[in-house]
Parts: sequence; structure tokens; C-alpha cells
Amino acid sequence: MAGARPEAAAVSKTTPDPHGTDGPVPDPAATQSESESGELLELALGYLYSAALHTAARFGIADHLVDGPRTAAELAEAAGADGPYLYRLLRFLATKGVFREDAEGRFHLTPLARPLCTDGERSLRDYIMVRGESVFWESAGRLHEAVRTGTTAFEGLYGVPFYDHVAADPALGRAFNSSMAAFSETLSNDVAEAWDFSEVKSAVDVGGGRGGLLRAILRRNAHMTGTLFDLESVVAGHVLDVPELAGRWSATGGDFFTSVPAGGDVYLLKHVLASWPDEECVRILRTCRAAMPAHARLLAVNAMIPAGNDPHPGKTIDMLMMTVLNGKGRTRAEYEALLTEAGFTVTRVLEPSPHASVMEAVAAA
Repeated sequence: MAGARPEAAAVSKTTPDPHGTDGPVPDPAATQSESESGELLELALGYLYSAALHTAARFGIADHLVDGPRTAAELAEAAGADGPYLYRLLRFLATKGVFREDAEGRFHLTPLARPLCTDGERSLRDYIMVRGESVFWESAGRLHEAVRTGTTAFEGLYGVPFYDHVAADPALGRAFNSSMAAFSETLSNDVAEAWDFSEVKSAVDVGGGRGGLLRAILRRNAHMTGTLFDLESVVAGHVLDVPELAGRWSATGGDFFTSVPAGGDVYLLKHVLASWPDEECVRILRTCRAAMPAHARLLAVNAMIPAGNDPHPGKTIDMLMMTVLNGKGRTRAEYEALLTEAGFTVTRVLEPSPHASVMEAVAAA
């Protein structure tokens, strides 16, 4: 025989029915193997979901669906896209629950797609837009180099640290700061509600970006004042100038490796430490400690990586750090070790969100 018959090839993945009633039955081991292979291939092509999501955000598809479902042709006309190609993109995203196609071929805005709206309460459009830029894609494509060398992929590509590159590109800098503000809005509210600020008179938000966390805290605590501290170019775009906070805030530019504003009751470090290697983290913490009065407290807000194999936002962000920054995701024990080395004692830990655990610390005696 020159080769196996088609029937024989089909039977090779089955086992005989012991009762002899319905012929061959599927081999569970073979079925499981095929399922696992399919899942692995899906993971290998996962970057296509990122690209599709970024494209949908770029064309503002969610905004065009706020008033009701529309066909791909209608959306393409509104967004300036090719109808057939846009249909294929939306059909693909719908497999993950981002949009939904009905029997009439119209696409609907789903709960998962709603954060793609520009003006939504929890909009992530800016964040998703920026993460689709080449600085992130190209760095992710060099992950193997990061693992081989133990250094961030970004610096190998661009020759400078990420934040230096962002500072030298005003357009990218504005987009990046806006994206971080969008990502942080919900987390800022979670932190502001989780920790009791009722006895606090003043807060210093170190590396606070545009001031989303400080704004959330001051809105909930009318007795407080606050200082936003970050690079001059960053605080220039702050969001504190709203009527309800009038006279209760200041925005100061500077370098947190050198000094930070002194005299606050609470010092905030939200998603700062994860962006830096251990040595720089200790420097930042020591700078804060030098500025803190004896009674002051430090609140370090980060995603803390738990033990085990379950998915966790901290593990995902850790991959981002490997490709773009020299920071890393850390466990609770690792953050405690940094604080101890910098002269702090951890007093308690709150976990309002997987993205934002709050580690409270005081200067060690």
C-alpha cells in the first residue's frame, strides 16, 4: 500500500467502542491534546487582539456606537475606514466580547467595549491608544533580548531610558501622561476610599503625574490640602484646578531622587516603585523619609504579585517592565524589604484592588 486510507487516518485518533454499537469513539487524550494545541496557538497569536483593540480605539468605534448599533459599513463611513476590513476586525473582537454582532449584521457596544469610549467615566481609550504605539510594540518584540541580557529591551532599541525618551518627545509625553491618568482614575478612587484620611491635614503626592490620586483624596476630604510633585513637564498638565479644590493644592516640579516637599502628614507613592530597579527605589524612599516629619506616614501603592500560577495584573505589568522600563513587579515581601532598607517599618497593608495594594509605613525608630 502506498499510504493509509482516509478512513484509517480518521480512526487513528479514536478508540473502539467496547459495546460495538456506534463504531469508533473519540480518544479523550487526543481530544485534549488538540484542545491544548489550539489554546497554545491562540496565545501565540495574542498580539493580533492587541492590534485589533488598538485599531478600534484609533477609529473611535465605541464612540460611534454610543447612540445604538450600526453595521460595519455605517461605522466605516463614520470613521473613515474600509467597510469589509472593518467588519472583519469587529467580528474578530466580538469573539472576546469586545462589541457584539446581531443577526442583522449590526454591531453593539458591550460592557467590555464601553471603556473604549472617549468620554466614559472609566475610559481606557487613551491608555490603549498609547500602548499600541511603536515604542511599546518594538520593545515587546525584543523581549528575548531582555531575557538574554537582563536589561530592558527599550534601551537596547532607543539607546536611552524610557522616561528620557518620553521627555524628549513632547507629543508622546503628553499622550503617555494622559494614558496613565486614564488608567489610574479608577484606582485613585479605590485608594482614596480605602485609607482613612480623616485625621490627615496635608498630603504630598510624590511622582504623582497629573494629580489624579491627590484630586480624588482632596475631593473626599474637604479639610485637607495637598502638594503634587513630579517633573516640571508632567505637573504642567495637572488636573487639580477645579472649583471644589480652590486654594487647597499646589503643584511643584522637581526630581524625587534629589528632594521632595517637606512637612506633609502623608506621602503618596502610587505606581512609582514598580517603575524602577531596587537601588533607585531605595533612593526615592530615602528622599521621602528625609522630608517626612516624625509623625508622617508613607503610602506605597503598587500591584503586589501573589504566589501561585493564577493570572494577576502584577504579572502582566512585570512583562511590560521587562520590555520598556528597568522596574519590575514585586511580591509583598520584596516591597517590605525595600522599605526596610530605606529606613521604614511597614505598619499595615490594604488591598482595595489587584492593581493597587496600599502598603503603609512609618520611619523606623
